[in-house]
Amino acid sequence: MRNEDIARRLGLESGEFYITAPAPCPYLAGRTERKVFSYLSGPGAPSLNALLTRRGFRRSQNIIYVPACETCTACVPVRVVVDDFKLTKSRRRVLSRNADLLRRVRPPRATGAQFSVLRGYLDARHEDGGMADMTVLDYASMVEETSVHTMIFEYALRDETGEERLVACALSDRLTDVLSMVYSFFEPEEEARSLGRFMILDHIALARDLGLPYVYLGYWVDGSPKMHYKADFQPLEKLTAKGWVRMDRTS
Repeated sequence: MRNEDIARRLGLESGEFYITAPAPCPYLAGRTERKVFSYLSGPGAPSLNALLTRRGFRRSQNIIYVPACETCTACVPVRVVVDDFKLTKSRRRVLSRNADLLRRVRPPRATGAQFSVLRGYLDARHEDGGMADMTVLDYASMVEETSVHTMIFEYALRDETGEERLVACALSDRLTDVLSMVYSFFEPEEEARSLGRFMILDHIALARDLGLPYVYLGYWVDGSPKMHYKADFQPLEKLTAKGWVRMDRTS
């Protein structure tokens, strides 16, 4: 497919877009995936990232991509509607379990402590996934290769001596009107805290404080157990051919 054809399909005027070769789908067994992607670089990177994110793209380092599978449309971009989001009893319990956590918002710089948490998370949760062999250099590239406004959220516990222990991280982008969660991970031994859910709740609270109407959660994939948790953060909007529309729990 030519660059012009890809841009026209995406409703864009121009740009350098490419399409990957078929590869095994990481979410649905027995299926293959293809992606349309482009590069983010230069002074126009933040505005292009914002534009394409609103159109369903996701960022990975300085690449921005969207699924372009020929026979499957299971990957659906979703975002939390911040102003309408309410704290239910179960959500309050998650916040209560993590009231002792300290949040630090840092520039995108990789550290050994972060990588240690990531390594434990991958080994416990995704030992057969595409990131299973990630090295510390790979991780540094994931965090630091960015041409947009990127932050890394660190969540730590402080003991009686004042020492802090990192237990969770979220790599996120600040766009013009949203927070976009790129990737999050946590210590598997702290599973009882529901840290993955807590980080989403914390991003929603921060977005509200900043006056941002949405938190992007990436793709919800119908039929993938890995993605079921995203449907719990109603009210959600999903991207359709008619634009962003409310997603009910049965979508």
